[in-house]
Amino acid sequence: MKLAAALGLVYVVWGSTYLGIAVAERGLPPLVMLSIRFLIAGALLYAWAHRRGEVAAERPGRRQWGAAARVGGLLLVVETGALAFAEKHVATGLAALVVGCVPLFMAVIDRAFFGIRIPLLAGAGILAGLAGVGLLAGGGGTIDPLWTLVLLGGALAWAAGSAYARVAPLPGSSVLSAGMQMLCAGVMLAVLAGATGEFGRVHPSAISLTSIGSIAYLVGFGSILAYTAYGWLLKNASTPLLSTYAYVNPAVAVVLGWALVGEHLGARELVAGLIVLSSVALILVARRPAPTTVVELPQRRPSAAPERAAA
Repeated sequence: MKLAAALGLVYVVWGSTYLGIAVAERGLPPLVMLSIRFLIAGALLYAWAHRRGEVAAERPGRRQWGAAARVGGLLLVVETGALAFAEKHVATGLAALVVGCVPLFMAVIDRAFFGIRIPLLAGAGILAGLAGVGLLAGGGGTIDPLWTLVLLGGALAWAAGSAYARVAPLPGSSVLSAGMQMLCAGVMLAVLAGATGEFGRVHPSAISLTSIGSIAYLVGFGSILAYTAYGWLLKNASTPLLSTYAYVNPAVAVVLGWALVGEHLGARELVAGLIVLSSVALILVARRPAPTTVVELPQRRPSAAPERAAA
């Protein structure tokens, strides 16, 4: 039940952040927006972990903070930053298609560095999911080679960061670990925002209540809830099952766009959604353990009387 709840959070919430990021970026430059998002979320999670006594129990030192900086840098700075910039130059459909490559990268990294083999059904599910996202992204616009490479680099960074997080010396608490990763990422993003002159492009008059509400949603749901759930899944879910989020998120984004802002939802999107659901079903079937055969051994008949101990 806990596994299903964590997956459901990542499916629905991260699917909705496509719309949330687009609205939030109307009032703030991308790096500034991401830095504010992760600094606030990280501070809240760290304070919560401190209140629960997890900071005192874990006593994170330089080794743990270094691991948190590496994971947060790959997942939240490189990948999320690449996506935020690329979506200004590449159609959302293409961005969704590249995000769909993450499970393939994760499978290759697991096989190359950890020797983990992907079951045949799970491999078929990964390919079906990529096909579904490809159909969903079809007709999304002209491909820009440079920004497509940026997106691919971000997807590879996410896969590498996720693989490293499985073995990194991070705190055992998912809340504390996520908080540390976001604080490190928020600082790095602030430095990048300063280096690129984004702070000079912040205009308070352009920040609307809608933008503030979107950032609040991204902090509370996208970062605190969904990212913490993703950190827990990294330790408790197989790679094929975990990677299904990359297929489901674009489908959720399409449905929410249709339901909330009246975006087009036609036959292609419906067929793509069915393919995505089929890919998840294949991966779920593949992860079920094979039934074990119980062999009953013949019982020993008790002796008539216990043996006497030797004198």
